Amino acid sequence: MKPLSSLRILEFDGLGPVTFLGMVLADLGADVIRLTRADSAGPAVFTEVGGAILHRGRPAVPVDLKDEGDRVRVLDLLARSDGLIEGFRPGVMERLGLGPDVCMSRNPALVFARVTGWGQTGPLASSVGHDINYLALSGALSTVGEADRPARPPLNLVGDYAGGALMGAIGLLSGILQARTTGTGAVVDIAMTDGVALMTALFHALKARGLWTDQRDANLLDGSTPFYRCYRCRDGGEVAVGALEPRFYAALLAGLGLTPEDAPQYDRGRWPEIADRFGAIFATRDRDDWASQFGGTEACVTPVLTLSEAVANAHNKARKTFDAAGAPAPSPLFDGVRPGAQTATAPTLDLSGALQRWTGATPAR
Repeated sequence: MKPLSSLRILEFDGLGPVTFLGMVLADLGADVIRLTRADSAGPAVFTEVGGAILHRGRPAVPVDLKDEGDRVRVLDLLARSDGLIEGFRPGVMERLGLGPDVCMSRNPALVFARVTGWGQTGPLASSVGHDINYLALSGALSTVGEADRPARPPLNLVGDYAGGALMGAIGLLSGILQARTTGTGAVVDIAMTDGVALMTALFHALKARGLWTDQRDANLLDGSTPFYRCYRCRDGGEVAVGALEPRFYAALLAGLGLTPEDAPQYDRGRWPEIADRFGAIFATRDRDDWASQFGGTEACVTPVLTLSEAVANAHNKARKTFDAAGAPAPSPLFDGVRPGAQTATAPTLDLSGALQRWTGATPAR
């Protein structure tokens, strides 16, 4: 199952969201060619960070974008591409002679996707930054962590991968759909600050109704309630509790040997006391004992698995969520079929080989 098999995408190698976006597109069948730096310093860094997982399913093509001959061949590739993805700071592609105006003059239907932290415009557009900075400016980081401690970044899942790569996939594919109808491509400006801000829509809506506060660790989904948080068990493992709905909360209480009178769900004043009581009970048994206790119930209690444990989990194994080597498998499923597993990064090609891949012959220059 390769739903994007008709697409050709040129990926300008980098770190963070562009690499993940290229992997996702290749997983779903797009023919992605990854342009890497021809100098010796570049590829080693990128290979070390991405490895065989993030770089899977697409060939690497070393290029020197400051060399006129290589630049012309890259334009030949772009003339045959549906989309381009890059993550350089604003102005870099233009200085290399590969800005949108140049590229789209060769291919008017090209979708030029630019994935950056701050976006192509605004006072911070040319500033450096990382996932944690984009989360901070979007407001999302202020919601994560305990009230009496500094905010904690939730890995780079939210900014780089959700706000950047996955919003980038939506933007790129939307642009390609439009181009196939109109014949005209687009420049898609994907800012991680914009994408993360969009994902806070629910909390802005709740705040407008007086149901969310800017105070961290004091809201329904931020770990402040006794029924939506994690608890440490006797063996040092943890369980995640998500008993939001009343019937789920009732199942949680039953499993803990408590009654609604012992722990009324929406008595906010008693939440700290109830959380302490739940914590003391969870601490009396091992994590997997609790997982067994609540298995098959509506209490919404699950073990907090490590990365290694997740690979071995029965549910994940049944769905083939991870491949035989333990790497995350392509997702989502189409008609119940998971896109075919990708092998490690395809062999390195030169620019002539890349052109032959897409045309069968090197075009005249």
